[in-house]
Amino acid sequence: MSKLTPLIQAVSRLDEVWADAESSNTLSREKLIQIEDTIGVLQRRLDAVHVDVAAGISSESRRELGPDSLAKQQGFRTPAKLIAAATGVSTGDATRLIKVGEATAPRSDLLGNPLPAKYPIIREALASGALSAQAAAMIIALLDRCRIAAGAELIAEGECVLTGSAAGLSLDDLRKLIVRAEAWLDPDGVEPREDEHRSKRSLTIFERDGMVHFNGKFDAESAAPFVTAMRGYVTAAFAARKNAVDPDAPDADRRSVAMLQADALSLFCAHVLGCSEKGLPVAGATVIIRMNLDDLQAGTGSAAVDGVDQPVSAGAARRMAANGGVIPCVFNGESEILDWGREKRLFTRAQRLALGERDGGCAMCALPPEMTRAHHIRWWQRHHGSTDLSNGVLLCETCHHRIHDNGWEIRIDGTGTAARVWFIPPPYVDPTRRPRLGGRARFDIAA
Repeated sequence: MSKLTPLIQAVSRLDEVWADAESSNTLSREKLIQIEDTIGVLQRRLDAVHVDVAAGISSESRRELGPDSLAKQQGFRTPAKLIAAATGVSTGDATRLIKVGEATAPRSDLLGNPLPAKYPIIREALASGALSAQAAAMIIALLDRCRIAAGAELIAEGECVLTGSAAGLSLDDLRKLIVRAEAWLDPDGVEPREDEHRSKRSLTIFERDGMVHFNGKFDAESAAPFVTAMRGYVTAAFAARKNAVDPDAPDADRRSVAMLQADALSLFCAHVLGCSEKGLPVAGATVIIRMNLDDLQAGTGSAAVDGVDQPVSAGAARRMAANGGVIPCVFNGESEILDWGREKRLFTRAQRLALGERDGGCAMCALPPEMTRAHHIRWWQRHHGSTDLSNGVLLCETCHHRIHDNGWEIRIDGTGTAARVWFIPPPYVDPTRRPRLGGRARFDIAA
């Protein structure tokens, strides 16, 4: 089969789905989704061809060819410059295409005998249209970065796990997975990276045009309390706005998220300076640190902080757990009773923390835990559902309405915090009703 056959098939499918519509404005919702899915397949098929071509251009432009280099003959200093000019992308994007092409191209030894590609599973995923060139570039960059520390066997396992998990994820979600995967592939590298990040932390304050400007960057350990408190304040403000007697009143709260965060910082600092207010409206926000018991005892490995993608070292986890307002969640340790049956209608704080451990925030869209509420899957009153972990799920307000208004179903497989949450779409979204993985398991490399 020709390399272009899958690409031609994808173009034919797009032409078939689009049919005779003059513009997207005349397409039904069903057609719009079909076309969007087909464009995704087409783009990934084109990526597979493009990375192969990029690798070929790079090979024909290698330095030892001198003036016979393809790029130089075309008037460009590097193959990346040639590709960037031809396709209208940045030189950085062109360089990534070349790296993906080289990492997935067939190789040969010194005698000319064929060898498999450096990353054969990624090559197959590209060829099948399951993986985009950008996603492949992110995975390859991680695997190359950890290759020496992890060893060939773990790198091969990482290639398999990451390639399989990346299908269906946006690049933003894939970045979250990459951060967790790096801690898994190179656990000894977490603390050195942490020291590097800590040395780069900064907060500058200056005045300009009558305004005071803050410009800051923080390591994960320093940022965790700040991020949690800010999100808690914003969540509390939106909850109060929702319950307002007259939301359209002239003096109603219409502050943006950015404004709310600015007000929160001012309020927190005023409180520290001696404000008489004893409690701040932060919607019960708590910093949660999650770590394996063996790693905690050995002082190795890494820990995860809810609301922050970057993992922290065992030492940082110990330091944070010694501070107030931080709860360490250690696996395999004893805990409170987490299932209450029909004895309680509202989920307890212990149950909510356990749901946060399982779901990682909104189980559907991944918003942080402090921006969610615990909901019964089988309703307490209508379905006589119990207040148990197996009948609970963390959802933000938007996803909660989306599920109930649009006919989605939720299924929990397994028990306790290791269970998996699945969202089953209604037939009009997916006629096959294929379950979609939700919760922390989507981004947890060990899941």
